[in-house]
Amino acid sequence: MPRLSARSTTYHQHDGERIFADDTGRLWLAASQDDAIVFTCISDGRGSARALAVEFASLDESVGDDILRAWLDQAPRIGSLP
Repeated sequence: MPRLSARSTTYHQHDGERIFADDTGRLWLAASQDDAIVFTCISDGRGSARALAVEFASLDESVGDDILRAWLDQAPRIGSLP
């Protein structure tokens, strides 16, 4: 019987992107697009993408993980209306 190996996935951050963990330990990619932050769950494919309009200068190290988690909690799922 063939052995199955775990897939290795590497995520490369670009300018305007940050990877952070939510309160449950899932990894999210936060990417700035125009006047919004788009959140994509990268550790669990079942996680829904979310977006939130925010005012900020740039998505760099000055925006802490606590702020990203708060924005994620406020962000509605993409494709659903509140």
